[in-house]
Amino acid sequence: MDLLDALVAGGWLMLPLLGCSLVATVIVIERLWTLRARRIAPLGLGQDVCTLIRQGPVNLYWLESHSPLGGVLAAGLRNVRLGHEQVRGRLQEAATAVIHDMERFLSPLGTIAAITPLIGLLGTVLGMIEVFAVIVTAGGAERTADLAGGISQALVTTAAGLTVAIPALMFHRYFQRRVEDITVRMEQQAGLVVEFLAHHQGAVSLAERPAGETPATKVERAS
Repeated sequence: MDLLDALVAGGWLMLPLLGCSLVATVIVIERLWTLRARRIAPLGLGQDVCTLIRQGPVNLYWLESHSPLGGVLAAGLRNVRLGHEQVRGRLQEAATAVIHDMERFLSPLGTIAAITPLIGLLGTVLGMIEVFAVIVTAGGAERTADLAGGISQALVTTAAGLTVAIPALMFHRYFQRRVEDITVRMEQQAGLVVEFLAHHQGAVSLAERPAGETPATKVERAS
């Protein structure tokens, strides 16, 4: 049985299953490209920021455009004059926004993993209803063809639902784990910067625009 025959045998319920399959495929491809640890939280960025703080100035424009982690660190540095706790709080707020962005589309992917087996089960139920209806009302050779059609619908929709649901569930769990791993990496590097600022003596020199466009400003931290 080829794909077209399966679509025909499964009946109209194959249309939502096919739609779910296409949506899940797009989400998986997009998340595989987006949830790359080296793009979101490159290793060594926290240490690089500490070096820039020591040498000065820290170009916040460059830092924000570097990566989502860079944007988180830049948000904290902008509040360095308000004190250690304010820096930590702003880092947490910015990190929450990044985590929310990383979790984008994971809920629809999980929904697809949950509902496609139910759609397949619905197809099974409808197929069996058709089978029993044929048994009651039809007879002879006609009964054989109609029985085969009902059984085929029941089996095909169930198989199609599971075929979509199993990979969707696997990728959903995989992306959840990847988000957790990247979050831990972000927390480690942000913590490194916060610890460095806590022991850094003197002002922090910041630049808000691309190098050469504006002079750096020195920010005194609150005690």
